[in-house]
Amino acid sequence: MTCFFRCALLTSALALSACSVVRDGHKATEASALTVRVTRAQQLSWPRRLVANGAFAPWQEMVISAETGPYRIASIEADVGTRARKGQVLATLSQANLRAEQARLVAQVGEARANLGKANSDVERARQVGNSGALSAQSIESYRVAQQTAQASLASAQAQLLGNAVSLGQTAVRAADDGIVFSRTAVLGKVVNAGDELFRLVRQGRIEWQAELDAQKLATVVPGQTARVTLPGGQVVEGKVRLVAPSFNGNTARGIAYVALPAQSLAKAGMYGSGTIEVGNDSALTVPDSAVVLRDGRSYVFVIHGNIARQTAVTTGQRQSGRVAISGVSTDAELVEAGGAFLSDGVPVRVLGAGK
Repeated sequence: MTCFFRCALLTSALALSACSVVRDGHKATEASALTVRVTRAQQLSWPRRLVANGAFAPWQEMVISAETGPYRIASIEADVGTRARKGQVLATLSQANLRAEQARLVAQVGEARANLGKANSDVERARQVGNSGALSAQSIESYRVAQQTAQASLASAQAQLLGNAVSLGQTAVRAADDGIVFSRTAVLGKVVNAGDELFRLVRQGRIEWQAELDAQKLATVVPGQTARVTLPGGQVVEGKVRLVAPSFNGNTARGIAYVALPAQSLAKAGMYGSGTIEVGNDSALTVPDSAVVLRDGRSYVFVIHGNIARQTAVTTGQRQSGRVAISGVSTDAELVEAGGAFLSDGVPVRVLGAGK
């Protein structure tokens, strides 16, 4: 009897233990189901952007050269980086030779004026005595020719003096417009000739981005479209397409869209950057960035079927304002909004708020 009682107790204990394991296993299964928040893909109108790379270059360059010569550079008033105003003196040339020439020409003008005065007097005397017959017609005519010659000599001397004044003014090398000096070849003491380059400036300090695009993309770009370019330092600058190149590079088969940037931007000539050009609007199916999981180089979302999360491959597009364009799911599918990195295909989940 005692043995039978002990066997019965042992059997009951095993059965209870088995039931407890099943219940605990059910509880463990329920506890392992992650609670997730769901979302649905939304159809939005997004700007269509072209991605491009390109160099930064001056909108226009100003080459400042010597306008007269050969003269020695007497002083340099500007250097690389100088912000020059229109008409500002950048360098001066020696005036010693021109001053000496000016003195000679002033004397020449005085001499010509004196000769003209004498010729005028001779003509006036000839006119007074001409009617009396004291002078021949040939003599009177010679006085008139001498007067005209003196007038021409005076005009010539005055023109040379004016030319000398122009050359003196040109010894001050001035900026043709507002700009920033980015190249200087002027060297103090160097003798330069007319036409020798002394400075090179970025006109009005304006830098533009030369976005390189293939023929298919460039065909959609027109002046006035908005562009955003990222500088090497990470700053984003917004500009407008100024013009589109009418031809393509024969080696790269790419054309250039010239994007005007603000004058006070941090862009510098010679930099290289990447950016986008907005060429219109497209309808895009979008989800939050957090709903997309990247695994093994591919993009996935988790679609809820009942209380099971199914991993679904999608194709992603451009990103904007915390959302990403995708294809591969429908707008009525319930997607895991966040936390997909902790899920695997086929795992049970608990949808937040599903029981309310």
